[in-house]
Amino acid sequence: MKHKELTEKIIGCAMKVHASMGNGFQEVIYQRCLAIEMEKQGLKFARELEMSIYYDNIDVGTRRVDFFVENLIMVELKALINLEDVHLAQAMNYLEAYKMDIGLLINFGSRSLQFKRVHNNKI
Repeated sequence: MKHKELTEKIIGCAMKVHASMGNGFQEVIYQRCLAIEMEKQGLKFARELEMSIYYDNIDVGTRRVDFFVENLIMVELKALINLEDVHLAQAMNYLEAYKMDIGLLINFGSRSLQFKRVHNNKI
């Protein structure tokens, strides 16, 4: 699995945040907590980096991704009761738009932390 150690480290940070905070907060709270935890673990990241989205080589707008970690992994956060297929599709679309190989979709809103490794099938 590509970037296995890095994705496991990010998931470990998310688990620590979820164990401490539980569920029920807004996404931005988990985003701030995860940033603190990733800093403690020595991970380099950019938060809410705005990137252009292209259609047929034409800029059609922008989207902010929650985190880019070590310039290798896109991390999209949710705070929902349950992840659904539409959230997975959204994360996959972002990977393609950003031309990234691997991403993580992490949901802090459920009783147990939910996460999915997402792969860009077009790379």
